[in-house]
Amino acid sequence: AGGVAVLAGGLGLTLALRAGATPARAAPPAAVPLGVAAPVAAAPPVGGTVHKGKATFYDSKGAGGNCSYPSAPANRLYVALGPTEYAAGAACGGHLDVTGPKGTVRVLVMDQCPECAPGHLDLSREAFARIADPVQGIVSVSYRAVVDPPLPGPLTFRIKEGASRYWFAVLVADHGNPLRAVEVRQGDSGGWRAAARQDYNYWLVESGVGPGPYSIRVTDVYGHRVTAGGVRLTPGQVQRGTVRMYGGGTSAGGGRPAARSASPRPSASPTPRATSPRPSPSAAPASSSPSAPDAPVVPLAAEAPAAGCRN
Repeated sequence: AGGVAVLAGGLGLTLALRAGATPARAAPPAAVPLGVAAPVAAAPPVGGTVHKGKATFYDSKGAGGNCSYPSAPANRLYVALGPTEYAAGAACGGHLDVTGPKGTVRVLVMDQCPECAPGHLDLSREAFARIADPVQGIVSVSYRAVVDPPLPGPLTFRIKEGASRYWFAVLVADHGNPLRAVEVRQGDSGGWRAAARQDYNYWLVESGVGPGPYSIRVTDVYGHRVTAGGVRLTPGQVQRGTVRMYGGGTSAGGGRPAARSASPRPSASPTPRATSPRPSPSAAPASSSPSAPDAPVVPLAAEAPAAGCRN
């Protein structure tokens, strides 16, 4: 019996050594069942690629949507995207050209439509009326991102309520293309601190950046990068810089973004979702994300050539 036990032990050791000598193989990726589409990665529309989809409409009642803008654009031409294309705020501030049965309209991305699948655009009532008869309620459309749309003016910055030298959050607007990165530093020297984008479109430095004034470096998805200086720690005020994200000219879309009325997305207070002749929930829970109240535009202090701001 003892000999058998020794033999068994030796055999087990040999097998273990052989198993250990063979490199382990990575587990194969989980197979997607036949007939089931692979999940689509969340990303905003970019690059001018034409997409096909459908459009409905809603009314933000003049608010600035999940992107936290102080108000809707003056021309009321805006759009809410589903979670995949809204991409946790990455689409905010970009523009789409949307084509329907009656023509094409340019809209500002300012809101999220939680119930919308990829390719489903929820336009403002005014934008929908440019491309189709509102009586239709829902129409087939094609759309594409606008690369380097004309800008309404220099960049603007809004420091969030509750910000201090120990907790920093800023909303950047009037940048034309979707943004890729925002960096902040105290004054005009020292190291840059990368800010983290929140799904309600503020850029956060959790530990703060100091008492200000700040320099803010902004980079969009196409590589345009500019720096604005003299941004003050004045929560709730919109501060306009003197530097544009690129080029010059006047925005065809015009105005500042607005908030979407009621949908299950972050928002400051419950608002009833506007009814429209299309299949959608008549009312949805209010969102919890901070929405920005209207605030005066305050010019920034001057910094350096091409990147400074004014008081």
